[in-house]
Amino acid sequence: MTGTETSKVGIRVWSDYVCPFCMLAEGPLHEATHDLDVEIEWMPFELRPHPVPTLRPEDEYLPEVWARSVYPTARRMGVDITLPTVSPQPYTRLAFEGYQYAAEHGKAAAYTPRVLRAFFQENRDIGQLDVLADIASELGLDAAGFAQALTAGTYTEAHQEALRTAEANRISAVPTIIIGERHRLEGVPAAAQIRKAVLDAQAEQAVDRGAVCGVDGC
Repeated sequence: MTGTETSKVGIRVWSDYVCPFCMLAEGPLHEATHDLDVEIEWMPFELRPHPVPTLRPEDEYLPEVWARSVYPTARRMGVDITLPTVSPQPYTRLAFEGYQYAAEHGKAAAYTPRVLRAFFQENRDIGQLDVLADIASELGLDAAGFAQALTAGTYTEAHQEALRTAEANRISAVPTIIIGERHRLEGVPAAAQIRKAVLDAQAEQAVDRGAVCGVDGC
């Protein structure tokens, strides 16, 4: 590797489809990395796995959080987002198993942002199989095959393995972004923070590569 070459930096973004901050983090992430050599992977984390009760928008908690934090952040960032009226909020296991299907069929990068938009901009119940199959069809996936796989539990184990990865990385809140191996950001970071972490990770990878490459190259 020459002094002008860089290596691709992996960025893993742990998210849940009912977390508005996960949708808000998408903009800074792409703004920071649009001209950098990165690979962004959306990673599953269920905030409230079954049978933990999910939240209800008519209760006090969600409107208060949205008024205090979500809406001001969204206005500042210029993002159209609304507290969904779906009640109670959906469990997200099925949607995450759909992500595994999408990933296997080359649509991982598009699937998560689309599901987030469906919930927070279109008020759709993303816990329902027919809604998820419609989203899959929009992305060019086989809706019937998608629905059949989710009904059969084809990707249940893959999703459980992804959750074990979250546990291994001590994920307890979303969004959590791990850039390279050493840089961890939680919440909705500024684009400048993300970009600095990516550039630092690139430099670290170059040093690590140099440490194992001989004088004649790698």
